[in-house]
Parts: sequence; structure tokens; C-alpha cells
Amino acid sequence: MRQNTIQLFGRLATIAAMCLAFGQAQAKPNVLFIFADDQCFETIGSLGLTDINTPNLDRLVNRGTQFTRAYNMGSWSGAVCVASRHMLITGRHIWRAQKASQVLRGKGKNLTAGQQATRDAEYANLWPQVMGRAGYQTFFTGKWHIQAPADKAFQVARNIRGGMPNQTSQGYNRPLPGKPDPWSPYDVKFDGFWKGGKHWSEVVGDDAVDYIGEAKQDERPFFMYIAFNAPHDPRQAPKEYVDRYPLSRIKVPENYLDEYPYKDDIGCSANLRDEKLGPFPRTHHAVKVHRQEYYAIIEHMDAQIGRILDALDKSGQADNTYIFFTADHGLAVGHHGLFGKQNLYEHSTRVPFIAIGPGIKASHKIAAPIYLQDVMATSLDIAGAKRPEQVEFQSLLPLLSGKTTESEIRAVYGAYLGLQRSVTVGNWKLILYPKISKARLFNIKRDPLEMKDLADNKKSEKVIKRLYKQLLNLQKANNDSLDLKAAFPNLG
Repeated sequence: MRQNTIQLFGRLATIAAMCLAFGQAQAKPNVLFIFADDQCFETIGSLGLTDINTPNLDRLVNRGTQFTRAYNMGSWSGAVCVASRHMLITGRHIWRAQKASQVLRGKGKNLTAGQQATRDAEYANLWPQVMGRAGYQTFFTGKWHIQAPADKAFQVARNIRGGMPNQTSQGYNRPLPGKPDPWSPYDVKFDGFWKGGKHWSEVVGDDAVDYIGEAKQDERPFFMYIAFNAPHDPRQAPKEYVDRYPLSRIKVPENYLDEYPYKDDIGCSANLRDEKLGPFPRTHHAVKVHRQEYYAIIEHMDAQIGRILDALDKSGQADNTYIFFTADHGLAVGHHGLFGKQNLYEHSTRVPFIAIGPGIKASHKIAAPIYLQDVMATSLDIAGAKRPEQVEFQSLLPLLSGKTTESEIRAVYGAYLGLQRSVTVGNWKLILYPKISKARLFNIKRDPLEMKDLADNKKSEKVIKRLYKQLLNLQKANNDSLDLKAAFPNLG
């Protein structure tokens, strides 16, 4: 009798433990991360900065909190997305993320036992791996561009894409004055986003919608990493979307230039792939055409995001889901005479960033500067995950909850190869071009389009020296080996 009683209590304890575990799994919030490629911060309609239709991104803005100054640190290569995504997935700042990417890239058969152990440890601490250990089912679809296999990093992965859709010669150096444009953003013969028979943004939308239905059947919370290739070039969208942006609707940026005067000295010459998309010198017509296609593919992506949000709402999981939307970096598309993102102006380093979820204020804005990669540390805190010690980016939960005030100033570091450095503190931004010992200074509050360089104004000397000192400190903190003192001996 006593033995039967003990066994009964044992079974009841087991059942209670299982119920508790299931209850905790159900209570633990989901995390949905939606990632765009090449989307400038100004391209959300509700901001009022650009005449563009983004009803579903506006929907997120109305439901959540928008960080109006979210930045990417820069890049160690012309493919800025590679650096941005490695920072995101490893949680490391730029130069240490570069080393992590090299470790991840190592070929197993050529590694020593010690090197293999280092690589395994690096792999084990990638963002989805940490979320998996915290009890999440992890899902991925879309653009990866990381030196590790996505189908091993995530428990479920579908339609893994490379850096960008295939290119065609007709998509470059266009449109030329007085000549017919050889390119069409909606002609499927050019492949690109159309390769495979369906636009890649629609494929990503399909994958996400399908998985949301599947995730409801699993007791674990989900972590979804939804990575659009859009609006990266080739900027293709169905004709109906392009037609919504007649050239008469498109405005040329106020800071438009026929040619950026320092382009050859900062790594943005006519030989750079992104810059070759448009003709040299730039023309108002070419900029309008490229912006037309940029807006169209963004709106088309926005429609897919709407499908994902609708599926989440219908699944009954929306109230227990944190949603984050951002992009890997911005894009010039005619600002300052530039077309790409290989520069340190706001249009290229600054991205949209929206957070939605339990306890997050609706229709709210936070002006405190952040890095877009802070989303990784934020999600780990939401998941109650043990944060790997190498994660350097900061959780945004204190800001989102109001526990940290916006008055705490964060200096924003920027770098591109060995050719550009920047630091932004408050409203002041210092950009340095060491190859030609050129300093540029902007007050981004009074001059948000960075048109008025104040570096040669004697009244700015103290500001420049103060910013320069902070930049040197940031270099040291980030293991940046570029010798700025040699190029700027008079700033110290």
C-alpha cells in the first residue's frame, strides 16, 4: 500500500512538473525579427520624410516604439551587409565581429584541434543557437550572408538566399541621357528577384506565414528571423507597384550632387559596384528612376510584411509576441551624389527600427542613439537566455521600459575600411577621410541632410577636438588599428 502511494505521488509530481514546464513554455514570449536589406531610415511613410506608401510598417509604428536614431557601425568590406549581419549574429562590435567571421569561415579539414574547438565555440554562441538553448524553436528564411550554414544554425530553415539576386549588365550605368533604358524592374527575363518563378519577397512571406501556423502546434515559443533581400538591387517589383510612383511623384534629394568630390578617396569611385548602378555624372532623371524602383520594391516588401502580421494576428499568438523590424544599413540612392551604402552619412548608416510587444508603448518615439544590432541582446533578455560574454551590444529593454532615460548620451562609432571614420555625439557628427586628411563636421539636428560642413569654421575647433578625442577612445575600445594621428596630427 505504502509503495503504491509513493508511486502515485511520484506520478503526480511528474505530471505537475510537466504542466509547469508547459505553462512556462506557453507564457514565454515569442520573438519575430523582420530584417530588410538596404533600407534607409527615411523610407517609412508615417515619418513624413519621403512620399512612400508603407501601410504595414506604419501599422507597426502605430503599435509600437520607434527608435529614430538606429545605426550600423560600418564595414570591413565593400559588402556592408556582411559586416552588419556578422555583428548581428555574433553580438560583437565591428572589428571583433570580423575576426569571428574569419573563425567561422575556416575549413574543418584544415583546422587543428584547437582551431576547431574555437570555431565550434563561436558557432555555439550565434544568436539562434543561444535562443535555442533558452527553449525556443528557431526559424529562418531569406538572406543569410553569414560564414556559417543557416540550416545548422537554425532548427528550421527554408529558401536560404545568398548575398543578392543575380545581376545583369542591363541594370548598371542607367538610365543614360537621350538613350532608351535597357532595364525594366518588372520584366521577368532579367531573373534577379524573379528567378525561380516567384518574387523572392513573396517567397519569404509565404515561408513566414506557413511557419506561424506550424509554430502554433509546438509548445515551445518561437524565434523567427525573417530576412528579405529587398530592397537591395536589382530593385524589382510587379508593375502595379512601380506604376504607383510616376516620376512626377519622385523628388530628388535636396543634398543631390552631380558628383561627390571625395568619392575616389573614400572608396566610392566609379569602380565600386553600388556606385556603378547609376551614370556618372549623376542626373536628376537617373536619381528619380532609381528612387522610383527603390520605393516600389519597398512597398512590395511592405505588403508581404502585412501578410505576416495578419497571419500572426489570426494565429492568436500576437499578444505574446515581440516584433522587431529594422534593416542592415541604409542607402544613398542619390544623396550627396552617391548611390551605395559605403559612406558614413546618415542616409547610409541609419536605419528604421521599430519594437512592438508586451509592455512596449504604442505610437512612441525614442531619440536615443542605438545600434541596430542591439536587437540581439534585447531578444536574449526577453528570452531569459544566458548571454554569452562576448556579446557587446546592449539590451534595449531598459529604454523601452523607461528605466533608462534618453538623456544618457551614447557616442556612435562609424568605420568603413581604412578610408573613413566617424563619431556622433548628441547632435554633432565628425567624419574623417584619412587618405586625404579631410575632416567634415555636421550638426545633424540643424542640418539633418548634412549639407553644411562646419569643419573649416574656427568656432568649431573645440567641438572637433572633443569629438576626435572621443573617436580615438572608441577606436581603442573597438580594437581599431587605423592610425588617425598620422593623418590628423593637429586634431589631438
